[in-house]
Amino acid sequence: MEKDAKIFVAGHHGLVGSAILHNLEKKGYTNFILRTHKELDLCNQAAVVDFFDREKPEYVFLAAAHVGGIVANSRYRADFIYRNLEIQNNVIYNAYRTGVKKLLFLGSTCIYPGNAPQPMKEDCLLTSELEYTNEPYALSKIAGLKMCESFNLQYGTNYIAVMPTNLYGPNDNFDLERSHVLPALIRKAHLGKHLMSNNWDEIRCDFEAQPVEGVNGSASEEEIIEKLNKYGITRTADGKVSVEIWGTGTPLREFLWSEDMADACVFIMENVDFADLKGTAKEVRNCHINIGTGKELTIKELAYLIAKKVGFNGEIVFNADKPDGTMRKLTDPSKLHGLGWKHKVELEEGIAQLYNWYLG
Repeated sequence: MEKDAKIFVAGHHGLVGSAILHNLEKKGYTNFILRTHKELDLCNQAAVVDFFDREKPEYVFLAAAHVGGIVANSRYRADFIYRNLEIQNNVIYNAYRTGVKKLLFLGSTCIYPGNAPQPMKEDCLLTSELEYTNEPYALSKIAGLKMCESFNLQYGTNYIAVMPTNLYGPNDNFDLERSHVLPALIRKAHLGKHLMSNNWDEIRCDFEAQPVEGVNGSASEEEIIEKLNKYGITRTADGKVSVEIWGTGTPLREFLWSEDMADACVFIMENVDFADLKGTAKEVRNCHINIGTGKELTIKELAYLIAKKVGFNGEIVFNADKPDGTMRKLTDPSKLHGLGWKHKVELEEGIAQLYNWYLG
């Protein structure tokens, strides 16, 4: 990519897109096309057609998506498949239609089967059933990577799909209903810590910055307590505080610092083409690239690690009546390592950095 090339970062305010934009800026790229969701709804086909006709970006990072954790994936299945398919179809097709030189599509490692061999190589895609709780989202991401692959094969485009593992970092989503496990645990531990010390100034400050179901920092203690209880942050009459976590705590998860992910994405856009990935087989499949660390820990280990970093000394309760999700999904990042990139930030350092970012 030329330093002054027109680059469209779709979803530049989100966890993924903001990290990519920051990485590009650090590397000297200067000509960005950026739109907020209010300025451009990527689900609106006519608006996306008009945008590409007017702006004609040369490179596209498709980081925009409708995302959430296990709670949101379970409750809003239709939203997750429909909205993501709309976003992908509109952006990828119009990139082709207007002659975009290169596109990077960001998916997720939830595309792999629930019982995939561990660690998961790219070629285990579509070998068996998906994990049920996030099946609609996973199907949308499989469709996106296959759309990139198919446009490359039919039209000679240069679209690359990457599948990052669980991400965390600056601009993460800390909404108690819709966030992924790591930021959700950080916020729960933070609120639990201040509930233990009866520090209502900090609790109100947190609710004011990020209201919970419309309840903000000016609400009564009773209203705030009701929302805390709903999301598993409770205090008994004798002052003991507990934080509830869905599932048994036994599933294993891998986590990647978002700024490392962004560095991998820019590295791929600068150095890797579809021709480097498709091989020579008659049937071209699995040209996507895993982005991960190849390291994992249990949700229980993660919870206690976060509690230690945040300073929460209360009880952590695992609700085995709630779903665990996939028991294990560790990426095999050897393809990316072979291309010349490896992660830098380890989990303990990343959690500390994210909590500091959350505190502002």
